[in-house]
Amino acid sequence: QVQLVESGGGLVQAGGSLRLSCAASGRIFNILTEGWYRQAPGKQRELVATITAGDSIKYGDSVKGRFTISRDNVKNTVYLQMNSLKPEDTAVYYCNVLPLGKSGYWGQGTQVTVSS
Repeated sequence: QVQLVESGGGLVQAGGSLRLSCAASGRIFNILTEGWYRQAPGKQRELVATITAGDSIKYGDSVKGRFTISRDNVKNTVYLQMNSLKPEDTAVYYCNVLPLGKSGYWGQGTQVTVSS
């Protein structure tokens, strides 16, 4: 059973940085995309950033220029570097891995809180 484990969330002041990590406990084959989504209280889950097997990257409009997604295939880990954080970035951040022909895997979520 594959599990995704996120880490790196926490409390940070506006303008600060955090780096989220998402490690897969088992090997996932034929990955189409890996990425991060977030959900703030009372809001729908939204895309933050995704990276495809071919290294095509997509960012949500609100994080462009501030967040960077990357991955380490050897460590089976995907990262989200978040800079210039704003209070509106406060949310639970979820890691997602979508393999070919299967439903996606989700992590348990990690809380990011940005104080003003």
